[in-house]
This record gives sequence, structure tokens and C-alpha cells, in this order.
Amino acid sequence: MTSSPVHGTWEPHPAARWEDAFLSGNGHHGALVFGDPNADRVIVTHHSLVRPNGPHPRPPRLAARLPALQDRLLAGDRTAAEEFTDGRELHWVRAFHPAFQLRLNRPDGDPRDYRRTVDFRTGEVTARTGDWTSRLFVSRADDVIVHHIAGPGLTLDVRLDHQLPGAPNGLSVGSGVLRTAEGAVLSLRAGYPDSDLACTGVTLAAVTGGRTALAPPGVRVTGAESVLLLTRVRRHTGELDVVAETRALREVTAPYEELLDRHLAAHRTAYTRVTLDLAADPAERALAGSELLKRPQSPALLERLFAAGRYHLLSASGLNPPRLTGLWTGEWHTAWSGALTYDANLNLQTASAAAAHLPEVTEAHAALVQRQLPDWRDNAREVFGARGVVAPGHSDGESGHSYHFSREYPLHLWTAGADWLLKPLVDHDETHGGRDPRTAAALAEVAAFYEDFLTRTDRVGRLVVVPSYSPENRPANASWGTVNAAMDLSAARHALRTAAAYHPEHADRWHALADRLPPHRVNADGALAEWAWPGLDDTYDHRHLSHLYGVWPLDEINPYDTPGLAAAAHRALTLRGPENDSAHGHLHHALIAARLRDRDAVTGALARVLEGDFFHASLMSAHYPHRDVYNADAAHTLPAVLIEGLVQSTPDRLVLLPAPPCPSGALYGVRTRFGAQVDLTWSPDGATAVVRPDRSHRVELRTSSGAEPLDLVAGEDHVLRLRAW
Repeated sequence: MTSSPVHGTWEPHPAARWEDAFLSGNGHHGALVFGDPNADRVIVTHHSLVRPNGPHPRPPRLAARLPALQDRLLAGDRTAAEEFTDGRELHWVRAFHPAFQLRLNRPDGDPRDYRRTVDFRTGEVTARTGDWTSRLFVSRADDVIVHHIAGPGLTLDVRLDHQLPGAPNGLSVGSGVLRTAEGAVLSLRAGYPDSDLACTGVTLAAVTGGRTALAPPGVRVTGAESVLLLTRVRRHTGELDVVAETRALREVTAPYEELLDRHLAAHRTAYTRVTLDLAADPAERALAGSELLKRPQSPALLERLFAAGRYHLLSASGLNPPRLTGLWTGEWHTAWSGALTYDANLNLQTASAAAAHLPEVTEAHAALVQRQLPDWRDNAREVFGARGVVAPGHSDGESGHSYHFSREYPLHLWTAGADWLLKPLVDHDETHGGRDPRTAAALAEVAAFYEDFLTRTDRVGRLVVVPSYSPENRPANASWGTVNAAMDLSAARHALRTAAAYHPEHADRWHALADRLPPHRVNADGALAEWAWPGLDDTYDHRHLSHLYGVWPLDEINPYDTPGLAAAAHRALTLRGPENDSAHGHLHHALIAARLRDRDAVTGALARVLEGDFFHASLMSAHYPHRDVYNADAAHTLPAVLIEGLVQSTPDRLVLLPAPPCPSGALYGVRTRFGAQVDLTWSPDGATAVVRPDRSHRVELRTSSGAEPLDLVAGEDHVLRLRAW
């Protein structure tokens, strides 16, 4: 390999649209940086910033009506679930929004040799011309946005501006600016309409050289060598103590390089754990991101998008895992409220966390689940009259109550969500060789729910999941709420058996319950049916692939242990249409295809995304082709697709090169669920894998040549050589 992959991207011009602004974040604060040397803008975001829209609604109190609904559905009433509501209108979760923008204006400068970059290894966004340099990162160590501007005889006007697209007219806005020993402190408070909630931003400007003069609502710096801006934003009730916030910013004030060094100990360590090298053309690696995107078949593009996906996923994960927009937005009208969408998107975005060695992402996910468990208990009790927990379909990061539902999207009927959301935490435990007591406790609650909920049986005595819902699809001949959705069956089996593994004292009872669930159904087309209940016909053209949950991310259906079901799942995948070309649908298709060893389907799904103009110059993605609707699904999910095509694992199996997306390359540092690190290099002539186990274990090795046992000894490297695949 003649050169190393590029761990960053660059552009020859400032961003003209906020979607093209380069991104930095620490999982709490986010920044979108335009990089204009004369009129720069930095949009500030924070995971906590969701617009209040009244009190959080409670889940609907429907438990008393559940038996009657179950009777009607089992008797063949295929529209009965449409009446299983409390009559409310669809209530969206609280919408994610930006805080404000830092505006940095200076007299026209020298435009020569302009270049803006983002370095994925450091999180730094840099812009330069002949006489001006701007450097920004969001510190993981100090939880502050650090922005350093330098140039000879620097003249700069700095102010905070709340006027971003869609900002409500009813915001109560107040600003302030004060001289300090360092230079000045600026503040901006925006109170939400009809609420005692507000968000306040505070920026401490430390000026080296020159003069600092107040120019309300901002400050003017003249003749300086440099300006260091430290910014934080808080969401709060009442008034924020700006003096205390300023004092806190002073406590972390230090030279830029010192602040960066503190940040790198966390950020660079995490980012560099895994690397993908596809032996790309060095000339293509050197291209600006917007130019590289015009070459959708270039290995250099896959390398850069893999690196960017890891960077953005890490940067968006902290207080919460990523939202639909990651951690960033430039307007208040964020599509689908910028929610944490649980029924597909969140798990797709975080799909690489265990294998790509980003426990920081899993910890953000685990913390969110832990905060919301009390609300999940309310959902189980009030909707289903059961103990345990039921997850909602959407969340704003605050409430975990199931209240976002409608006739077309009866998400309050979705019982698979808790298992779906706990699966990444189980993967993490398997990868790292321990059992998080938080995950163990949550699994026990899921099992308790199923003990109370799974009480109805079919004519041969098998348990029935009723009501049942397959996000976000419906049978061709019935309404959305039905019986025995394949995802619900897979989730119930997996949750009960996994909970039994964590709690052996209850294993017999929970295994017995799981064993009474019906098998999947294969329909007349030879496809795994989305609903196992006889008489429900499939709707094939849909963006979601919930019925193939048993293939990915579960190990319930695979080509090795269940070849018949795998063939039926593959038929279902082949029949599935792209519906509206949502990015998450294409990449979900690719993840399932990789598990089924269908290389052509993987590369085809990737091609639809790479050729569909889904990526902005920032290398953040869109939901639809032609960069329509800013959305992180494609950006964050793509690394998982590439890893799944190269290395797959279970606690007892290693699969190498099941569906390689490129003919040659190297993947370093990927983790397995049996506690080993794998470095893989491959070409059409063969492959070499170095397996570095943390614990001793026998696993099954699967390659194109077949299966063989592999005895691993902790601390001993195992070198595997494969013939041409």
C-alpha cells in the first residue's frame, strides 16, 4: 500500500450552506463551522436543546381495553387496532434546534490559498488564507467549544446571533457584553414562548495584543495577534448565572495547544482504534471531498466516508447517542423533530459501535436507556397492563413515554423496541467480556413484560403476539396493528433467552416461554413473511426491513445454522422494494445482505447511496437522494456496512470476508463478540487475518472454504491465511 488513508476532508471554498459546514462535537456541544475568513459563522448546538411544546404527554391508558382488542384481532377483525387509542391527535416529540450562531466579521482580507479542513483524528476544523487562520474544536476534556483566530493586526467584530432559519417569533431574547481582564464576555439568552425554559450561551473572548472595545451587542477587537473564544450553552429554567458561567470558563482557559492536548487524550484515542485502507489511488485521496463525491466508484471515497462516519458518530455521542441529525442542525425546522428515532434509525446509526471499537457510543446509548426506564415501565403498565418495560418509537432525549403515535403509525403497539434497543448493549458486553448490571436489570424487566403479555394462544397452543406491529409497514390486506409480526416474534424469543443467560436462576421459566412462541412463516413466494399469522399478505415495497430482525442484528437466522430460513430471508430481501429511497432503507438492506453473504446486494445498496447524491460537502448525509433533508443515517451507518462485509462475529463464530465491498484492502482493529481484535488484509489472491484474543475460547471459523474450529489462547496472536475468496 503506497500511502495511508486520509483522516479528514477539505474544501477550497467556505461553506455557503449550513449543510456543507464542517462539523465538530463532543457528544454534548456541537459546532457547524462555515470557515469564511471575512464573515465567518459558527452555529452552536447542544443535545439538550429541544423546544418545549407543553407538558410531556403520558402514554395512553388502554390496558382495560386490551383483552377486547385481542379478542377481535384473533377473531379476524383486521382493522380492530385502529380504534385502540385514547382519541388524541398525533403529538410530535420536542423538536431539536440550534442555540445561536457566533458571527465573526473582519475587513476584507487576503483570499489567496484558501483552504478549510476537518481533521478526524483531532476534531479540529481549520480554515486558512494568506493572512488569517481559524481553528476550532469541541473539547471532550473541558466540554467547551474552543475557537482560535489569528492574523497580523487582527481586526474582528464578534457577536452572538439567535436569528437562524425557523427561529420562532415569540422567543424572548436578551444579550449582554462586558469587558474582562482577558478581553470580554458575551452572553445571549433565548426564552422559549409560553415556557419558563430558556437556553443561554456564554462566550469568553481572550484577546492577545491590540485593543478590545465594547460594541453592543458584541465586541470589536483591533490590532490583535489572536483571539481565543470559549463557548458554552446551557438549557435551564429561569435565569442563568452568567457570572458563574464566566468563572467556569476562566477555570479552563489555557493556551489553545494545551486545551487541544487535553481533548486529544480522549478523542484521538477513540478515533484511531480502527482504520480501513482500500489501497486507493493517492491522487484521489488528495481530492477535496466535494470532488471525491463525484467519483462514486472510487475506493478513496469509501475510505473517506468510513473515516468520516466514525468521526461524526463519535462526535455526536455523549449525553445522548446521535439523533436523526447527529448532533447538528442549522435551522429550527428540523425534519421529524430531529428525534432519537428508535424503531430503526438509532440502531442503524450505532451499528458499528461494538465492532468498530467505540464504547463511547455504546455508553451514551446505555445512559439514555437507563434514564428512560421509568417511562418505559409506564408504557408497559398503562398500555398493556403489564410489569416490565416497553420502549417508545420516538424520543426527544428527555421523555421515554410512548405518546408519538397515529392511525398510520401505531407505535404504541410496538413491543419489540426494548429488545431492539438493548441488543447493542448485549453486543458490547459480549465484546468486552463482562455483563453490565444495568443491562442485566433491563433485560429482566423485558422478560417480565413478556411473562405478563404473552397470554393468548393459537389453536395448537402456541403463544400469540397480539396486538403486533411491524415498523412502519402494514399487511397488504389488513391494517397496521395485527398479529405475530416477525420482528415481535424474534424480539420476544431473543429477549427471553438473553435474559435467561444473564439471570440463570430464571432460565428454565424464560426458556420455556420462548419455546412456546410460533416459528417464522414462509409465504407463497418463498419469502420469510413479515407476519407469521396465516392470511396476512406481505407489502414488499417499503423502506423498513423490520421482519428481517432475525438476520440482522440477531443471529437467529443465518446461512450456517438455519439455511432454509436464511434462504427465505434472502428471498424476502430480494423482493423488498426501496419505496421512497430513504438512505436508512438502502443501508439496512446492505447490513442484512452481508449477513446472508450476498456481496452483489451489498455493493448494489452501497452504489445506490454513493451514486444518489446523498452526501453534503461536509460528508454528513441526507435522508433522500440529491441531498434532500439533512440526516445522519447514511453517514453513521456506512462504516457498519463495510465492516459487516469483511468481518462478522458471534460469541462462538468468526466469519471472514462474507461479502467484501472492495477487491482488496486492509481493516485494522475491528473487535469481535468473542473478545478478540482482528486485523484483516485481503486481495483477489487471498487474505491474512491476525486474531488477537483477550480471552481463551474455541470458535468456529467460517470462510469461503467452509468451516473449521479455531482454538484461541488469550494473549497469543493467531495468524490465519486464506486462499482466494
